[in-house]
Amino acid sequence: MLDVVIPGIMSVINVPTLLFIFLGVGVGIVFGAIPGLTANMGVALSLPLTYGMSSIQAMSLLMGIYIGGISGGLIAAVLLNIPGTPASITTCFDGYPLTQKGEAGRALGAGIFSSFVGGAIGITLLIFFAPFIAKIAIKFGPHEYFSVSIFALTMLASLSKKSLIKGLLSGVLGIAVAMVGVSPVDAFPRYTFNVRQLYAGFALLPVLIGIYSVSEIIKPTNDQSFKTSTDFKLKGFGFTIKEFFGQIYNLIRSSLIGLGIGVLPGIGASTSNIIAYVTAKNQSKTPEEFGKGSIEGLMASESANNAGIGGALIPLMTLGIPGDSVTAMLLGGFMIHGLRPGPLLFVNSGKIVYGIFTALIIANFMMLFMQYYGIKVFTRLLSIPRHILLPFVFVLCVVGAFGANNRVFDVYTLLGFGILGIVLNGLKFPLPPLVLGFILGPIVETNLRRGLALGEGSFSLFITKPISAVFLAVAVISIILSAYKRIKQGGLFDSSDD
Repeated sequence: MLDVVIPGIMSVINVPTLLFIFLGVGVGIVFGAIPGLTANMGVALSLPLTYGMSSIQAMSLLMGIYIGGISGGLIAAVLLNIPGTPASITTCFDGYPLTQKGEAGRALGAGIFSSFVGGAIGITLLIFFAPFIAKIAIKFGPHEYFSVSIFALTMLASLSKKSLIKGLLSGVLGIAVAMVGVSPVDAFPRYTFNVRQLYAGFALLPVLIGIYSVSEIIKPTNDQSFKTSTDFKLKGFGFTIKEFFGQIYNLIRSSLIGLGIGVLPGIGASTSNIIAYVTAKNQSKTPEEFGKGSIEGLMASESANNAGIGGALIPLMTLGIPGDSVTAMLLGGFMIHGLRPGPLLFVNSGKIVYGIFTALIIANFMMLFMQYYGIKVFTRLLSIPRHILLPFVFVLCVVGAFGANNRVFDVYTLLGFGILGIVLNGLKFPLPPLVLGFILGPIVETNLRRGLALGEGSFSLFITKPISAVFLAVAVISIILSAYKRIKQGGLFDSSDD
């Protein structure tokens, strides 16, 4: 073992490779912080640059971009209420309210530290338990994916604020929008109206940026109440030792949720941070503070999405199956340098594997220090007049929407869903259920149809398979508890809003 571990570590502990990690983390933070660019685009654009590098230098650069890109999404989420990446959706819920209270530095500090903890837990479990976790993940088929997604959809109740009926309608709207395009399995066109661009459906990134960014950019034109201080003294990461010990369980639980969801290919961090956030809210002693500037909710979101990095790398490195869109790009990086992910990767390229592990650890520490010492710079963005800052952000959003698939149609999608977001905000419909429905709708439908096909039209396999049955049971329990909680608070369909 030591004959590959030590050489793997030493292959990274040199000036050129460390500089590549530093460069990767920095580039990743920039791509994550700019709405629409994302870690996925950062890795994709950097792949051609790795052709002339050694294998370990190339993978170190790409891993640095991955870690920096996922964690960098919190910057826009906290400061502008715009998720820099899909993994930062729930970071907006409490990060931005803290900024509105003049506590942007504290919000960034707590988010950065949580990102580091989540990343550390995910990487540690990747290093020591990757084969074991991969064996569990490989047992997940369409029945298990369906049940997990149904369980995740039960989170709609917790994301619906006081009006459950509005939350459910918002979630159903998200599912309906996700059904536009060709259907899974049989590729039958639905709701396309013979518009060629609609056959591919709506992409997640333009939908997400449109709903959150366009409405947020337009709103301040009539809102002069936003004021926050950019001059502050930040002690540590913005929270006390007592607060840290009070959040240990939350950080570990959220990180494990992020890791568990990250291991399952096709679900990703955009789902795990929502599940971790809702779980933290349901387990909290002060759930009423969530959405109003809760450090607890912010930490849950950021620890979950960064732990998902280690989770997504587990199926990639042990089975050769990408865990998310970023690891799909990383698979290309492996192939470019003659590395074949899978069980034999640890045997044939042990030195490279442990070099990658070392690069991930170093990149996680670099992310912590680079973002911590950049807090003052990040918060200076708030001193820029918003009539100057927000149009610039809007241009970047348009660039990001177009760059995702090189389609002008995605820019129209951005604008269309931006208008939809403004209308829903005006009618006081919550937006998170719509996003959750849009993300999970296709996963539920695809795996339902595949599961029924395997069972020759029978639903029995969804109940008789142990893992599937457990998640369905948990989903039913979650619905019952949510309904009981609503009734106890005054009714299932309270129409008042926060």
